[in-house]
Formats: sequence, C-alpha cells, structure tokens
Amino acid sequence: MTAVTHQPRLAHWPARPGPELLQLTVGDLLDQEAARDPDRLFFVCRDPDLGIDVRWTLRELKSHVDRLARGLMQLGIERGDKVGVLSPNRPEWLLANFALPKIGAVLVTVNTHSRQQELGHILAQAELRALILQGSHRGNPTLGHLRALLATGSYPGFRHAILLDGEEPGTLPFDQVLAAADAVEPAALAERQSRASPSDAWQIQFTSGTTGSPKGAMLTHFGTVNNARIFGSAAGMRPGDRLVSAMPMFHTAGNITEVLGLLVHGGTLVKATAFEPGWMLRLIHEERPTILAAVPTMVIAMLNHPSFMAGEVDTASLRLWIAGGTAMPLRVLERVRQEFGAEPQIGFGMTELSPMVSCTAMGDSLERKSQTVGRPLPHVEVKIADSEGATCRPGEPGELLVRSFGAMAGYYRQPEATARTLDAEGWLHSGDLASMDEDGTLRIVGRIKDMIKRGGENVYPAEVEDFLARHPKIAQAQVVGVPDGYMGEESAAFVQLRPGESMTPDELAAHCREHMARHKLPKYIRFVTRYPLTASGKVMKYALRENLLNELNAGDSR
Repeated sequence: MTAVTHQPRLAHWPARPGPELLQLTVGDLLDQEAARDPDRLFFVCRDPDLGIDVRWTLRELKSHVDRLARGLMQLGIERGDKVGVLSPNRPEWLLANFALPKIGAVLVTVNTHSRQQELGHILAQAELRALILQGSHRGNPTLGHLRALLATGSYPGFRHAILLDGEEPGTLPFDQVLAAADAVEPAALAERQSRASPSDAWQIQFTSGTTGSPKGAMLTHFGTVNNARIFGSAAGMRPGDRLVSAMPMFHTAGNITEVLGLLVHGGTLVKATAFEPGWMLRLIHEERPTILAAVPTMVIAMLNHPSFMAGEVDTASLRLWIAGGTAMPLRVLERVRQEFGAEPQIGFGMTELSPMVSCTAMGDSLERKSQTVGRPLPHVEVKIADSEGATCRPGEPGELLVRSFGAMAGYYRQPEATARTLDAEGWLHSGDLASMDEDGTLRIVGRIKDMIKRGGENVYPAEVEDFLARHPKIAQAQVVGVPDGYMGEESAAFVQLRPGESMTPDELAAHCREHMARHKLPKYIRFVTRYPLTASGKVMKYALRENLLNELNAGDSR
C-alpha cells in the first residue's frame, strides 16, 4: 500500500475575483464623474495663513482643470513631457493632478522637504521640462534651490518654473498660465486627451532602493484608477463620505488612494495644506468628515492636543480611520475607537504597486489589526518566498512578492533596476520581510532593504549613507533604524572619519539639515573607529542597533 503524504500548504494567495477592472484614464474618470454628478462638492481646502479657502464642485473642478490643461498646451507642454509639482497641498496641486494626464504629460511628484541635491537629481533623472512650485515651504527655500541648480547650466531641457505664490524674476506666475488657455480651443484639448491610453504612465513617483539612488516609478492610469477603486471598497468608502487628510499629495496615498478613491466612490476630500494637529481638529469639528486618513504619529498628536483633551472638538461624525503601514500600536487603535469614535482600517502598500496591496476587514479585532495588514485585495496575487525563490510555508518569514494590475510600468530610464524589482513572470519583489497566515492574512516582519519608516515617510539607509560618505571628513557611514515611541522609527548614523579628521555631532547634524530632507535626518549620531564585521567582511548592522539600544535603555534607567 502506498503511503498517503499530505503536501503542506504554501504561503501563496491566488488573486481573488473582484469587480471588473476599469479601462479609464485619470482625465476620463474626472469627466465621467463630473458629467454624472456635477454639483457634488468634491474638494475643500482651507488655510488662513496662505489665504486659501476653496470649495469646488465637480463641475467647477473640471472647468479649472481644463483651463490649466489648455494653458499648459499653449505653453508648449507636449505628450510625454515631464512636469514636476513641488508644493504643499494647495488647490493648484489638485488641478495639476488632472490637467497633466489630460494632455498626455507625465506628473513628477517632488517631496516638499527636498533639498538642492535631491531636487537636482530629479531634474536630471526625470528630464523635467517644467516645475510647478511654491517658492518656499516651512523654511525650505525651494525656488532658491531651483535657481541655484539652473545657474549651473546642467539642465538644458528645462523650460519653465511656474510659481504658485507671487511673481519672481525668471518664473511664470500660475495665473498667467491659466490666462494663456484662451488661445487654445476646447476641441484641441479634447483631441489631445483622446490620444491617452489607460496603459500609459501618467505619474512618476520617486522612491529609493538599496543602492541609495532614488528611482522614478512609472504608474499607469489603469493601475492607479483601479487600485483606488478596489482599495476604497475594501477600506469601507461609501457615497457621500467626507474624508479629511493632511497626507501630502506628492505621496501615492494623498493623490491616488484619496483623490481618485473619493472621485470614483462619490465622496468629498477635505484637505489641509500641511499637517498641524490643532488645525486638523478644527477641520474635523467644522467640516464634519466621516473618514480620517492619517499616519499614527499624526493621530497621536491630535489625541494629545490641548483642544481635544479639553473637550472642545466634536468628532462624532467620524466613522473610519484609514492608515497605512506595518504593525500599529494597539493602544493607538484603542484610543481612536474610544476617543474619536472611528473604526481603524489598516492597509499596506508600496509606491511601485499604485500603491495598495492589502487591507484589514471591518470585522477584524483591534488585536488583529495591530498585528497584521489584512488580506490581499481582489485581483492581487501574493506569495512569500525564501532567499532561493521557493514559496514559504504559512507563518514562515520571507520576501513579499506581489503580482498585481497596479504594478508599475518600470523605473524611468533605469532598466536594470526595473529588472531587479519586476521579474519576467510579473512578480514585483517588494524587499519587505513578511509572513502569511493560513487564511491569507499578511504580517510585515521587517524590511529586507533596511528601510526605516519614520512618521509615514520612508527613509532608505543606503541613500543617507551615500550622502554622509560624500562629506570630505567622512570615510564611511552606516545607518540603522531604531524604535521610537512617537515616530515609529528613527535613524541612527554610525560614522567613521577619515584619518586625522575631527567632527562633532552638532557639526554633522547642521550639515545634514542644510542638504537633506527633514525626515531623513539621523536623530542619533555616533562616531566609531571601526565596525563589527562578519567573517566575510560585511558590517553587522544588527550589532550597531543593539549597542545603541543598550546605550539608550541604560540612559533611561538612570
């Protein structure tokens, strides 16, 4: 008699069926929704400091978008041209988010914290033709950075700096671009828009990898429209929902999950130009949103704000809190449910997947939501693979691989990096260490690429290490993440100086502040004469992390 052997289940989740995937461009989606429900209030943006007080229906939004699109055409922006946006969440950001894809141009999102070196990389790598920007933001002189870069003569293809706030020599006021629309007939815009295909890339989002070189992920109309629709359904969006958020529109969460998700689900977006806890609470009190979208650090700041603790804020309208990330502190989830009256919904995604991969279920316990990121979305296939590429068993950690309609078209002008991330079978290698339960629930264990997640921002150690190593006094640097009760994680830099050189932590910190975005700044700086090495000569980063944690814990116990 032949013995019966039972094959163990594998950590592989085949794509579940779901709603039929839409064949729509971003511009066509806006036109469709504006025709279907023109009087729906879609966008609210208020900022007394910037003099912004906007309430746009879909009819009004489409009118403003089409005007900007025609103005950009008159300016000479062609199909395939790359146009950056470097601004907080102003109404003009939303207009560009739709106007650029309507004319077949590619929107390149730029982090408002970007310093001169980082902006220069994007100008060159993305081959920007134009940049729409606010002159400065929270002390970061963005226009000054751009001027210094252009003065080098290194960007011959760059043509237009379109300024949102005022008039400056060498720039074009945004209002002047709008005025130029009169020279372009609506029929010309319609013809240009008709040439767009759902498979076209309409957005480039810069992200970093283990090489430390930021890469531009090309996202398509098809991937982003359908991801926003499917994740919105999974997270619990309903017609008539009003979502309040300060998530930056230069992130996929801010301009895909929120903007496109609410557009397709019949909702309204209430947007803060930037996060400030007191102002967010005031928006909740006055605008009566049903959904809050925020990372845990934002929520903690709001829960602990004096106005909320004094009982001055009415949050009774809130039904959901939507957050993305990995494991969430259980205490934060409990406080949101008890004190805000909102049910937490946790999603997981990555830029290269447009962006969402999974979402918790409404009926999941808070304990489960604090430990997992839910099941894969419909039409999304996921498996966990070991270092040899074999599929792991349930509960066994390995790399998270995803095959999805939302997968990027590739990294712009970086075919080798694309091939390393997106294989020939269509699997996107996330670099995240994860495990899968028997029922398909995902748990994010860590980050193979050592990515540090600080307050909702991704920090890539290799990029920071590369920057530090360029300092003339520094021989090399190693950067690790350490847990932080408020930000989730903070980065720590272990720096080895060149022989005969000296430097203080304050001196290096000042150098970093001048040249790096705020979220990338190491909180801890330690100078070392040597690194702990493996037998093969590799730096043991875990030992650096453990040594620092022991130091910090010893300090806390004193």
